[in-house]
Amino acid sequence: MLQAIAPNVWHAQYQFVVNGVHVSSRMTVIRLSGDRLWLHSPIPLTPALRSAVEALGNITYLVAPSKVHHLFIGDWAAAYPQAVLFGAPGLPAKRPDLRDMRLLSPAGEPEWMEELGQMLFEGIPFANEFVWFHWPSRSLILTDLCQWWQGELALASRLYAKVTGVRKELAVPRTVRLITRDRQAARASAAKILQWPVERVIVAHNSIVEQDARAALARALAWF
Repeated sequence: MLQAIAPNVWHAQYQFVVNGVHVSSRMTVIRLSGDRLWLHSPIPLTPALRSAVEALGNITYLVAPSKVHHLFIGDWAAAYPQAVLFGAPGLPAKRPDLRDMRLLSPAGEPEWMEELGQMLFEGIPFANEFVWFHWPSRSLILTDLCQWWQGELALASRLYAKVTGVRKELAVPRTVRLITRDRQAARASAAKILQWPVERVIVAHNSIVEQDARAALARALAWF
């Protein structure tokens, strides 16, 4: 289930259906120094996936990157009680069952700041999405902020992608645009993202962008 993206970076996808729309969600795994594994937006825990991830190193950090992406992280936290659980501000109110969860800091976490840049994308409080930049691989890691639904899709999925504006290119989905409450703050966050030397964009849904990634990202974030 795990596929390599770059040195010390892997991903696995989960397929599900919401209101007739086939959706894929991606978990990103990064191996930090000391064989520490950092899991972003975990998908359902299965025996096969568990074995594949454990073969990479020590599961050390479990990250719920927003108030929206958190459904399966509790199962991982129960299976790996030694791992440190991180979540976006506001998530504890939605998931009081996730005990001992540390809130992600806009300033970054000392455990990984030398390898992973970190920031809160401001202006969209419904999600409170955090974004990361993996310095060694020049990979930007997003969740819902930008999407690009490429390839062969079922009819309902194609229509959804077209309506939300993410079928033809990397874009900020119209669903995210609708929940943006402070566009000036969001614009400032977008500008900070573009200061990173991005060569790859890993998003939670569908495509990973590797060709002309920074230009594609700049076009997408220009909406703000």
